[in-house]
Amino acid sequence: MNSDFDTLKTEILDYLEKGGFVVFHGLSRLGDPAPSIHWDAARFPDFKLFLDSAKQAGAGLIVFHHRQFAAEDIDEGLEELEESGLPVEEQRSIEHRLHEMRAFEGFTCALELSFDLQGRTYIFNLRAEWYEDFLDAVDEIESSLADEGEDGEAMGGYFSRN
Repeated sequence: MNSDFDTLKTEILDYLEKGGFVVFHGLSRLGDPAPSIHWDAARFPDFKLFLDSAKQAGAGLIVFHHRQFAAEDIDEGLEELEESGLPVEEQRSIEHRLHEMRAFEGFTCALELSFDLQGRTYIFNLRAEWYEDFLDAVDEIESSLADEGEDGEAMGGYFSRN
């Protein structure tokens, strides 16, 4: 999805207010151990459908989380890249991709809405396309670090997707 996530964030908050929802500004719930059901945002990316479903189900409290992309995200990826065992050409390619991401510093990269109902957490999650590209690059780095760990060598830290 290529929409402006900063504008979308404002639209979501306006819709929540107009819809009479109580908004709880919380952390991402993607890694919560509670049983969760994820909205099919690929086929139904309109947050209004999710919130309308929440309202019809009787949910009044919506947990709202947004993530802003920070220079530290890139710097951490570059540090891990240096520790990776990737071939030099592959390192250069990933390093170039990470440096291109500096253009997105300060932008909203992920939006998440969730609510609890009958012991389950219902989650709507959207990520900017460029952020997905960033996460793919970080995954490549982490895979090489994990491979090194399997060989008995030291493993690097892990980058959080939250």
